[in-house]
Amino acid sequence: MFIKNNIKKILKKKYKIAIAESCTGGRICYELTKISGISKIFISGVIAYSNSSKIKILNVKKESLIKYGAVSKEVAIEMAKNILKITKSDYSISTTGISGPTGFSKKKPLGLVYIAISNKKITKVYKNIFKGSRINIQKKATEKSIELLVKNF
Repeated sequence: MFIKNNIKKILKKKYKIAIAESCTGGRICYELTKISGISKIFISGVIAYSNSSKIKILNVKKESLIKYGAVSKEVAIEMAKNILKITKSDYSISTTGISGPTGFSKKKPLGLVYIAISNKKITKVYKNIFKGSRINIQKKATEKSIELLVKNF
């Protein structure tokens, strides 16, 4: 119900939105498309899970991936800005993170997720550490992404 209520707030604004997902694996798009009438505002969603897809589809700079890593605020920002430009949307969300159970380190812990919200004027990035299983981390990141989108409208 939390997600549905927040998406209904987005629908009322009539802004066009696009999503670039990595660690959430399409969950944000899935939640959006469960809502009747979402086609009026939801332009596109891309799951760019691999670095090569981030480069080829979302135009993330290879240098950014090498210097900062896929799970970084810099890559989250590029993903959000680029999907916004590609789709000519009003707002975008991007997610990149580590949902486990492997792939984490002391520097980048399990549950680390960067969420970026972008519009034509500004891009904000939020660093989160979510606890729980892989599915719980993805679910929490999805909920937080939609909450942040509503907050930034």
